[in-house]
Amino acid sequence: MKRRISYFQKLFVFGGFLLLISDAFSFAGEGANAKTLLVGAAKSNITPLLGVSLAGWMTDRSAASIHDELYARCLVLNNGETEIAIAICDLLAIGREQADEAKQMIQKQTGIPPERILIAATHTHTGPTTAFVFQSEPDEAYIHWCAQRIADGVRRAKNNLRPARIAWGSGNEESLVFNRRYIMKPGKMPENPWGRNDDLVKMNPGYDNPHVEKPAGPIDPQLSVISIQDSDGYPIAVLGNYALHYVGSENGNEISADYFGMWDDLIERELAPIKQPEKPPCVAMLTNGTSGDINNIDIHKQVKQSYPYDQMNQVARIAAAKALNIMENMEYREWVPLAIKEKWLESGVRKPSAEEIEEAKSILQQAGSEIKTLRQIYAKETVAMADWPDQIEIPVQALRIGDVGISTFPGEAFVELGLEVKKKSQFPLTFCIELANAYDGYIPTAAAHRQGGYETWRARSSFLAPDAGAKLVAAALDLLEQIHGEK
Repeated sequence: MKRRISYFQKLFVFGGFLLLISDAFSFAGEGANAKTLLVGAAKSNITPLLGVSLAGWMTDRSAASIHDELYARCLVLNNGETEIAIAICDLLAIGREQADEAKQMIQKQTGIPPERILIAATHTHTGPTTAFVFQSEPDEAYIHWCAQRIADGVRRAKNNLRPARIAWGSGNEESLVFNRRYIMKPGKMPENPWGRNDDLVKMNPGYDNPHVEKPAGPIDPQLSVISIQDSDGYPIAVLGNYALHYVGSENGNEISADYFGMWDDLIERELAPIKQPEKPPCVAMLTNGTSGDINNIDIHKQVKQSYPYDQMNQVARIAAAKALNIMENMEYREWVPLAIKEKWLESGVRKPSAEEIEEAKSILQQAGSEIKTLRQIYAKETVAMADWPDQIEIPVQALRIGDVGISTFPGEAFVELGLEVKKKSQFPLTFCIELANAYDGYIPTAAAHRQGGYETWRARSSFLAPDAGAKLVAAALDLLEQIHGEK
């Protein structure tokens, strides 16, 4: 016998159906209004032609071979409120004009304004000359082409934007980094380029030098990592930060991204061993921390390499293993606040006096075309700086990516400066990226200027006034405080 359904039962069922429909639309509306983080990454090959000038030595070199390719590794993040772009380049440095040119192209092609773009170099010493460094002079054609390739990379990264989740963390790796400035015993300091021996410290004094008293400064062993995945858990990008000047190889005429590029390759291969053709490739990028006085040389241990790139490879593997270990315990977030601010500061320039310029001209006249000794090299630098301005503007940026604060320095900043920023920052995790948005040479502390040493010797690679470092730290902390308060 069929069961009859009463009018009230029908009304109850129909009402329940309407309630379900209402809940479904309500849920869909919440999903539509939910905040979404979009992230894209890409890399552009910026390897120059063979024969190009290579920066990083006192004398110029010409590229005779390529050990590994150079890249501009690019990242775009958009949380629906703010969009920022980061480009990390396998270069010794990136000059202000090159960075500005790339940013203008990026704005034209993507709409991202220059003040929301960070462009930095890693500091490989086996890359093309992109700034005046001793006897190496920039190739203007390459600089313009490279700026275009950086812009292409950011444009492609924006094309690759997709829903993402993000995490961060840090750990310490003390075994790879050493302060390269050492206080020497009284009366044991060799002459500087100006014929004086009043410096108190020497860079890289040599293996087991008996005249060494102690390191002149600290190290920063912190390795920080930001990891980004898509909604399927496939890696989009990894942004790392570690304060290590560079490693170098015995093949000075080969182009190489140094250990930075090796670290990137190791991370990419570990996270995405099998590429998914329907997804853009994972892009890893290791940025350089404040490492103007930090390198990989332990003066109490001789390094014997099995092949020219052995040490570079070992450093990359240890640093990559540490990064992967950090990433194992990360908590991913579906959305995070983003912010970026920048400021331009005035800094004095340590210009040579009229007497120093005349003395330098005399030294060069006697040397002729053979510029070999330190005295001759720095005489050339002195003459080159004769018409420099008394003041220049130097840039500093601060970025917020979730609970991570990032500050920048426009040159080779001493580790103490970065450590001060990290100590005083309000962010749970803060790291510094040097060689960003300009190349204003070494940025020592005021105390280091009083100690002397290679990094303080006046040249186109070391010319800022002694108070520049303190000014940059104060500006970075001010900007970090501003963006920390933004929601």
